Amino acid sequence: MTDSALAPVLETARLVLRAHRLEDFAESAAMWADMDVVRHITGAPSSAEASWSRLLRYAGHWSLLGFGYWVVAAKRDGRFIGEVGFADYRRDIEPSLDGRPEAGWVLKASEHGRGFATEALTRAVAWADRALTADATVCIFDPEHAASIKVAQKTGYAYLADAVYRGEPTLVMARRRQEGQA
Repeated sequence: MTDSALAPVLETARLVLRAHRLEDFAESAAMWADMDVVRHITGAPSSAEASWSRLLRYAGHWSLLGFGYWVVAAKRDGRFIGEVGFADYRRDIEPSLDGRPEAGWVLKASEHGRGFATEALTRAVAWADRALTADATVCIFDPEHAASIKVAQKTGYAYLADAVYRGEPTLVMARRRQEGQA
């Protein structure tokens, strides 16, 4: 299957952000099944069934909302590094996230610590500044996920609120849309 025409291809010095393809499923499912990856995200490895639903959600976001998640691939060799993008999960959380796309990123454990998350998210938020109409984007974290909090801060996200989501303490951060970005 070819890339979705709905998801633009974005590039950085080292990365290509592109639409998911059916052939990405195995890599994505393996990443989401790795406890080292999900420790601060879901707290439990995802089943293949849950990963399949996630892949379909990614495609649905682009189709219905005009934004979604990209595969993060290495520009040099095309290898699957992870996923980055925006979603509307309609979370039951206070403060409400309604009307503000939620940024997220996840990388294979073998790709951690190389600056790929910051590079990919920087490019994604630049696209959002140009393409989305929301006044801000948000992201949520386990308050102990220091690495992702650092990535968020480097890309312009700042503390918005402490919250509880699914019974767990949750940090909510926001980034105001930057006018004139590309």
